[in-house]
Amino acid sequence: MTLLLLDSASLWYRAYYGMPDTLVAPDGQPVNAIRGFLDMSAKLISQYDPSRVVACLEGDWRPSWRVELFPGYKANRIDESGEEEEPDTLAPQIPVLLDVLEAFGLPMLGVDDYEADDIMATLSVKERGPTFVATGDRDLFQLVDDKRRVKIIYLAKGLANHDLVDREWVARRYEIPGDRYALFAMIRGDASDGLPGVKGIGEKGAAIIANAFTTLDEALLAARQGDDRLTPNLRKKLIEGAAYCAIAPKLVHCALDVPIPEMSIELPKAPQNMKLIQEYKNDYGLGASIDRMIAALKW
Repeated sequence: MTLLLLDSASLWYRAYYGMPDTLVAPDGQPVNAIRGFLDMSAKLISQYDPSRVVACLEGDWRPSWRVELFPGYKANRIDESGEEEEPDTLAPQIPVLLDVLEAFGLPMLGVDDYEADDIMATLSVKERGPTFVATGDRDLFQLVDDKRRVKIIYLAKGLANHDLVDREWVARRYEIPGDRYALFAMIRGDASDGLPGVKGIGEKGAAIIANAFTTLDEALLAARQGDDRLTPNLRKKLIEGAAYCAIAPKLVHCALDVPIPEMSIELPKAPQNMKLIQEYKNDYGLGASIDRMIAALKW
């Protein structure tokens, strides 16, 4: 009953930047993100052989509850219109890609006021494993759970050279206990999400704290009590960053209580409308990418 969760936006951004922009439909419209996404998804389905799959979508890329906690959350990505900044030739591809996925009958899910990360986190604790989460986003390392058999298919080095992240991998890479990545990330911060972390504490200091404590509250209390597991400088920085420490856990932790609607997430065993799939293939010049998905689904 293997479950494959696709971090859809992460995959289509990787596809867009990884595939040549010379891949176009007969009318000249770019389709590099569509073809790359289909190719990656087909490869992942073939390699990990899931019986269930969900393409997870952003219900809201800046959920109101995170922005209320920290107005700067992802503010670095806002364009002049107040929307998420994205390449001009990527945006028109997304609705077409979603239509193609729907034609294949691949389960898709976005929930209002939650990010795709939150959906993947909730599904990873709600559904039976093993679970594989395909993403290029290290934020999701917090989901790794050896007992529940949750692993991250980490695509930073590309699909062909991807890492399969478990707690041992996290421990080796960051020199922290493998179940404390979220704590480490809260302290270190993440510039791509506009999160400063605890000011003045970098990756090395964050690792020291994550090795000594299990929560930010513990670390902050220790800092106030002069605990010698922390250097004077780390104690000072934690105390100065107390206001951020108070909101960081809710801000950085993925939500585990997203209201998931009743839906089938079984991998489709037969096409619902092969004629429509072939129309997309021809109209958008998707060629071998459609064929690879059909082959991966064993139709």
